[in-house]
Amino acid sequence: MLLALLVSGLVVALVVIGLFVFGLRRRLIQRSGGTFDCSMRWGVSEEPDISGKGWVYGVARYSGDRIEWFRVFSYSPRPRRLLERSSIEVLARRAPEGEEELALLSDAVVLGCLHQGTRLELAMSEDALTGFLAWLEAAPPGQRVNVA
Repeated sequence: MLLALLVSGLVVALVVIGLFVFGLRRRLIQRSGGTFDCSMRWGVSEEPDISGKGWVYGVARYSGDRIEWFRVFSYSPRPRRLLERSSIEVLARRAPEGEEELALLSDAVVLGCLHQGTRLELAMSEDALTGFLAWLEAAPPGQRVNVA
């Protein structure tokens, strides 16, 4: 009986510590400012896929001429993807369709992009999209930027 209580207490403590570390990591990512919620689907085909599969919740952070994208459900302090401003080409903008509406946040807008030859989709709020497109257009002189 004592062993069962000890194991149960240990499991509860580990869960609480794990949740605390998630919150602390998110705080550290946001500390430098310029962050927004941004789901990503990497390596999508040219055909529209409205199944809702492949979307990963994340937080994106502006960092000079690139965006650092972090998975929400990860303990890693390093970004999962780095998107260079000069390599991002916006292809299309659309509202979530079909099962995507369930997989994404309620106010999300899906942005189809091309980054170094890889097709990807970003889903973010309308406000975050405005900031993202303004950041793309604010590239230093001489950089090629394509914003749809």
